[in-house]
Amino acid sequence: MASQNASTFSTNALLLTLLALVVQAAFGNIECEKLEKESCAYAVSWMGKRCVLEKHVQRSGEEAYACTASEIDADKLKNLIESDDCIEACGLDRNALGISSDSLLEPRFANQLCSNRCYANCPNIVDLYFNLAAGEGTY
Repeated sequence: MASQNASTFSTNALLLTLLALVVQAAFGNIECEKLEKESCAYAVSWMGKRCVLEKHVQRSGEEAYACTASEIDADKLKNLIESDDCIEACGLDRNALGISSDSLLEPRFANQLCSNRCYANCPNIVDLYFNLAAGEGTY
């Protein structure tokens, strides 16, 4: 039963990502504020701003999520929703909140980021973490 639920979740997540890509193709430009939670993290707007997922607690105590444009520019990248393959290959989580370099301190994450599967195929993610590390004076 648990594996069936996980399979259904994976299928639904894939369908939502594909829907976001179809909407992008049909209407053109990606605006972070219009992205759903499932496609926000690691996306880049049409203006080259990185999209970030934020969590807000409403007065009722219920958690709500919003996708917003950060002040961080993506080098030479625009209008991109990161693929599920890259999210998996680089050891990331689509539900990540904000943008942080904290994960670079974890050897497992650094190994996955530098793996051939991630490094050679996911320039958006490599660019993001390279710039985060450089901004903190590490490489």
